[in-house]
Amino acid sequence: MAAILNFIADHPGQAFALTDLVRALKLSRATCHALLTGLVDVGYLYRTSDKTYVLGPALAAIGRTAAQHFSPLQVAQPEMRSLADEFDVVCSAYFLEGDMIHLRDRAASLSHVGYPVPLGTRMKLRSPQAVAFFAWAPAEAEAWLETTEPKPSAERRELMFKSMEFARENGFAVLLRRPGFDIAGEADDRGMGVDTDEIPVTPIDGIDQASSYAVGALMAPIFDERGQVSFCLLLAGFHGTMSGAQVMAAGQRLRAACRRISAFVAGRDSEARVTA
Repeated sequence: MAAILNFIADHPGQAFALTDLVRALKLSRATCHALLTGLVDVGYLYRTSDKTYVLGPALAAIGRTAAQHFSPLQVAQPEMRSLADEFDVVCSAYFLEGDMIHLRDRAASLSHVGYPVPLGTRMKLRSPQAVAFFAWAPAEAEAWLETTEPKPSAERRELMFKSMEFARENGFAVLLRRPGFDIAGEADDRGMGVDTDEIPVTPIDGIDQASSYAVGALMAPIFDERGQVSFCLLLAGFHGTMSGAQVMAAGQRLRAACRRISAFVAGRDSEARVTA
């Protein structure tokens, strides 16, 4: 049944006869007819006067209800809770709104229950976070750089684009704590949105498995049905340092969670698309 509904939904504005569906879906005529009859009986399909089939009123009503109550955060929250507990961090969901990032949801491990950034906080987007949001849209990164103030230095700009390449290749971005940032890994990312280019984290464009890294945060995107970034998950509050192998393992775990959420948001497996 799902195959029939998905096929018709993928061709909006078209109606299909029994023979069309048999040929397209490679079903037997008897099986296809039985499935169509059942779908018509419950209102998921409508049989027109010329004996073709279109999506029915019951399915449209279900779609409207789902759209009204749909929130990707409902699916993201269990994944965020699992990530927070597994790595003893805070997992936050940030949405890009213009030139601001909006903290819409989070899950904190027990050691980070006093997380100081309130839900609903909006912060200025800066180049380290921009890596995860724009890695698959270099043209959007260029447009953002033209309008943002203060502008990143030439060195920071170059690092941003190199780090975007790393994010595209690996599915996540790594932000390191800069000197002066709490080495204990205190989960406070307020400094990530301050109005200065001198913020306490910096993206990196490569990982040496044997080296040690003071990770400030890991970020990975969730993609929508168009293959574009819908929002990002950010893990912050790592304790001490991590080996390169540990960083990559944590990043891949984050990427896997984001891919599962993306599949829900997009309605099916969603592939990231690089836009020029």
